[in-house]
Amino acid sequence: MTAVGGVMWLIFTAMLALAIVAFVMAAIFREDAYRAADKQNKGFWLIILGIAVAVNLFVPMLFLQLAGLVATIVFFVDVRPALQHVSGGRGFRRRGGGRGSSSDGPYGPYNGGR
Repeated sequence: MTAVGGVMWLIFTAMLALAIVAFVMAAIFREDAYRAADKQNKGFWLIILGIAVAVNLFVPMLFLQLAGLVATIVFFVDVRPALQHVSGGRGFRRRGGGRGSSSDGPYGPYNGGR
């Protein structure tokens, strides 16, 4: 039975880690990105994912933990890609970091009128 308990502990830990990562990602995106992506507002997702984290930490009921996992998966496969799309696909990178050249302007490359 020890092996089964160890596997279950790993599964519950992974569910908790995913919920925490989703909560942090939901907190990082701006409120207007949620409206532009036509998803529920930022507060809604912070509450849902916060409850998922709390359930995984404090309530050892598998049904509630699975409901939190479903909410986390929905955030990762539906909401996060839509938020990244309206945010320019930048995700966690700083604005202007890592893409384009030094001659790029806010609307594309600047070629000096040529």
